[in-house]
Order: sequence, then structure tokens, then C-alpha cells
Amino acid sequence: MSALPNCPACQSEFTYEDGSLYVCPECAHEWSKDGAAAVEAEETRVVRDANGNLLQDGDSVTVIKDLKVKGSSLVVKVGTKVKNIRLVDGDHDIDCKIDGIGQMGLKSEFVKKA
Repeated sequence: MSALPNCPACQSEFTYEDGSLYVCPECAHEWSKDGAAAVEAEETRVVRDANGNLLQDGDSVTVIKDLKVKGSSLVVKVGTKVKNIRLVDGDHDIDCKIDGIGQMGLKSEFVKKA
């Protein structure tokens, strides 16, 4: 068994050292030996709602403001309950499915935990 860490991108166990880097031969991901702790810190990203409550995958939230759907005449109304959210990276940090509209990306500042 190797004492090298698994790849943070694909969890492959076939990593190897290349100077001051670790390299994954399966996905070609490279990371520094010092960056192993930085990757763990990055995974603990915190997303909070408009009231400051911590959000997690699978939570239910309620929309607190009318939101226009870009490229459409649809509007997500205040009080719309969204179930089973998924947190993602980016500007719109909540990925969800809204009844009557479909797949959406929401900003956490416009929702509150239900």
C-alpha cells in the first residue's frame, strides 16, 4: 500500500510524486504537497441563507423575493418552497428543481431555510 494521498479530483489511489507535486495518472490532476491541507479547507465551504442559517445539501428553502427567470416571462414568487436543494460552486450557489419552472440556479441571499 502506498502512503500517498488519493487524488482529490477523482479519488484515484494511483497517485505519484513529481518533485514538489502529487500527480494523478487517471485524470491528470496535479496538486502541491502543501496543497493537501488547502484542498480540505476548500471542501468546508459554508453557504448561508438570508438570515444567516447554515444551508446543506437536501435542505428545503423558501424564496423571500420575486425572482425573474432569465430568458423567460416566468417569475418565481415570494413564498415558493424549494425542496431538496444541492449546493454548488459559483455565483448561483444553490441548484434545485422548482415545480412549474424546472431546473434552476438560485443565490443563497434570496432564500431562507424552511
